[in-house]
Amino acid sequence: MENEAVKIRYSKLADDACCLSCGGALEKSSASPGEVCIDLGSGRGTDVLRLAGIVGSEGFVYGVDVTPGMIRKGKSAAEKLGIDNAEFLQSELTEIPLESETADLVISNCVINHVSRKDLVWQEIFRLLKTGGRFVVSDIYSVNPVSDQYSSDPEAIAECWAGAVTKNEYLAGVRQAGFKDVVILEESKPYKKGEIEVCSITLSGNKR
Repeated sequence: MENEAVKIRYSKLADDACCLSCGGALEKSSASPGEVCIDLGSGRGTDVLRLAGIVGSEGFVYGVDVTPGMIRKGKSAAEKLGIDNAEFLQSELTEIPLESETADLVISNCVINHVSRKDLVWQEIFRLLKTGGRFVVSDIYSVNPVSDQYSSDPEAIAECWAGAVTKNEYLAGVRQAGFKDVVILEESKPYKKGEIEVCSITLSGNKR
């Protein structure tokens, strides 16, 4: 989500009442007490705070988001609830300021499609996971390649569809990062989004 139009849009939505997330990565993640988890594109921090309760005092959760408004909202919520096993980091998803092999679990909901270098995000996920760690990611892919007319349009990018790539391209980036056992947990039928057709997908994989 390095595009400025996306950053501005999501910062403004930090205090909005609308739901920003799609997918159900957390529900399919089987997070356990004592685990270290990372939520990429953590938004207002809803899933981070839920994970913090699941992993308990022996675990820890990092929320990573590019927009300062979302980070501020997440930190405020954690403080109000007295949650001290969670931290929010403002960062691009392609270069996250955490040590390698930090996490047992990485989740993300409909965020990676915003990033132009999705391959770098998947490389970061692989780097951040411990050996034996896993990811569960919900996202969208485009049924057909998005034309340059839209893929470089800031408004279309901010509307969360112009950055989508095809299923083959998306999965190729996951596998090239080093993940071998990639499983599609859920996949929708095509539906209209902006000027293209997309499918929602939830996938998981392990670092071996």
